[in-house]
Amino acid sequence: MILLLGASGYIGGAFARELQRRKSAFQPLSRKEVDYSRFEVLLEYLKRHQPEFLVNAAGFTGKPNVDACEIARADTLVGNALLPQTIAHACAVCGIPWGHVSSGCVFSGAKVTQNEQTRAEKDLTRPDLRNLVDQSPGAIHGFTETDPPNFTFRDLPCSFYSGTKALGEEAIAGVGQSYIWRLRIPFDEYDNARNYLSKVQRYAKVYENVNSISHRSDFARACLDLWECRAPFGIYNVTNPGFVTTRQVVGLVEKILKPAKRFEFWQNDTEFYTKAAKTPRSNCVLDVSKLLATGVKIRPVLLAIEDSLRNWRPE
Repeated sequence: MILLLGASGYIGGAFARELQRRKSAFQPLSRKEVDYSRFEVLLEYLKRHQPEFLVNAAGFTGKPNVDACEIARADTLVGNALLPQTIAHACAVCGIPWGHVSSGCVFSGAKVTQNEQTRAEKDLTRPDLRNLVDQSPGAIHGFTETDPPNFTFRDLPCSFYSGTKALGEEAIAGVGQSYIWRLRIPFDEYDNARNYLSKVQRYAKVYENVNSISHRSDFARACLDLWECRAPFGIYNVTNPGFVTTRQVVGLVEKILKPAKRFEFWQNDTEFYTKAAKTPRSNCVLDVSKLLATGVKIRPVLLAIEDSLRNWRPE
């Protein structure tokens, strides 16, 4: 039996559907039933039920976006750093392997190759780098699992959300047997306030940047595939291979959905952060070579976006 924490959430729901599709025995567990944020309570539950694997899709993301985490800092810290630590130690005591939904938002930018030299760049909105993205996308490389996160409390500036997600990864490193699955900007064909494709369509103005993103079902499937194939434990970037610019996404929305609205973009970061955002946003590219090397398959990002839009299901 697989124990699923956070099953009622946006990502937890995708895990529940995928486990149902696989006909895998699983038990969704809510904090109303069992307060698994308390070590002794979770430990007793694990000893009594002995799941073969645990999936933690619980956490605190803030609604409607990460700006809310700047206000609810205690909840954000508990959900994203202390809870994973509690789960890690309880699972370690019981010898239960587990997987934790983390975030690629602990990075900003990408690695850039120019003149046979590769360097990390935090801001891909610079005109020279945006030209490189458009004209020589092969020069843009994602951060790997061995690269130190650069959008954290240890490498400012960062959002409070990203800082706590990075702390969560640090807190469980080396404790028991676990996967850390890094998700990025989830999307799929179901119109939802948490869906990136829905957000792009509803924004008054769109923020142009460069990102790796994760199809929600593809993400859950790849995470469970890692467990089923008994891939080595550790950190995995789990995004659809490749990266996209916001203008590419808008172009596909216009081409496939043909919305009546005309999309407008913020002129620059200064305007965006003055009028639309309270805290720095993570925009980054992740490398998924480690994931693919295990034999786990996941669709390229443009294919996943196009498929989602062609099968779009309004709310």
